[in-house]
Amino acid sequence: MNYALFISIDPNVRFGKPCVNGSRISVYDVLGWLASGMSVDQILSDYPELKEIEIRACLAFAADKEF
Repeated sequence: MNYALFISIDPNVRFGKPCVNGSRISVYDVLGWLASGMSVDQILSDYPELKEIEIRACLAFAADKEF
């Protein structure tokens, strides 16, 4: 997956944290929701501006980074 199509880093948005394009929802927000046990369907219900592919892009972004 080319997550760069869905994730951007802008120093003026959320202090430069990687975010879903066109939103202030960070990759770390999405990862935190998933880690806390929320399902993709629950996230989409709570944040209807997100799309499933954007959630998957957040996972791909995280998988590509070294922590």
